[in-house]
Amino acid sequence: MGLLSGAMAKLRGGLTRTRDVFVGGLRTLLTGRIVDETLIDELEAKLLQGDVGVRTTARLVERVREGYKAGRLKRGEEVLEALREELKAMWPEADRSLRMASTGPTVILVTGVNGAGKTTSIAKLCHWLHADGRSVLVGACDTFRAGAVRQLEIWAERLGVEIVRGQEGGDPAAVAFDACAAAKARGVDVLILDTAGRLHTQDPLMRQLEKLHKVVAKQIPGGPHEVLLVLDATAGQNALRQAEEFSRAAKVTGIVLAKLDGTARGGIVIAIRESLGIPVKFVGVGERPEDLQPFDPAAFIDALFAEERG
Repeated sequence: MGLLSGAMAKLRGGLTRTRDVFVGGLRTLLTGRIVDETLIDELEAKLLQGDVGVRTTARLVERVREGYKAGRLKRGEEVLEALREELKAMWPEADRSLRMASTGPTVILVTGVNGAGKTTSIAKLCHWLHADGRSVLVGACDTFRAGAVRQLEIWAERLGVEIVRGQEGGDPAAVAFDACAAAKARGVDVLILDTAGRLHTQDPLMRQLEKLHKVVAKQIPGGPHEVLLVLDATAGQNALRQAEEFSRAAKVTGIVLAKLDGTARGGIVIAIRESLGIPVKFVGVGERPEDLQPFDPAAFIDALFAEERG
């Protein structure tokens, strides 16, 4: 119970800016108001400003208008609660856990544009897996950025995780090959492969990701078992466009939404669900290694709409 309440408190803290700006704006708009068409129009404008996306906004406004016409929604406070419940209902039952291999190492390919928080998210994922009792090896396949490799090495040393790296500017697929071989030889539970967010070669980024896929699949049957796309929550709708680009070529199986604590645009989680259908599997709610949480839609919405006390 203590761990659960601690996780909820951390999530609430990480959503402070989104709650203050987005939900706070909704609460200010709706509290004490009588529902009519004017208020519904104002609500639509406010939702569009909240990065929840056009499709989600249309769905929410339609539900509110139906409730208003049926006489179920008369006061603004009732609308706020209806929005909370409708947002919760958007997520059907689904398995958001990491896909783990039945035998041999599980391979997780981590991708995303430079600056999205990819390296830090990998460190947090290593910490989370260690806490779950699993051994981890990291492959530094972003060979075109010496800074990224060094940052990974620093995190690996701090967390007690082994790392496989190649020469600066070398072939990322060669590093992936060596990392897969090392993972099998050392009997580790999980291999995490970092990938480039931008390449300084003629080889397009997406083609390089496809090459990594093939190398991993040949070395470890069923791999990669997960392709996690790290998105920067502060990017808002730009993060959604990145997700669309990567999902077309990288066979993305899940999303890690980083920097959620540093933005008022946490509503992008909702837009991702409505537009892409790719599950958000983890959210980053702070800068420490332990500040990565498995995504729970109901807990997320409750934390988003929570009223501050005291």
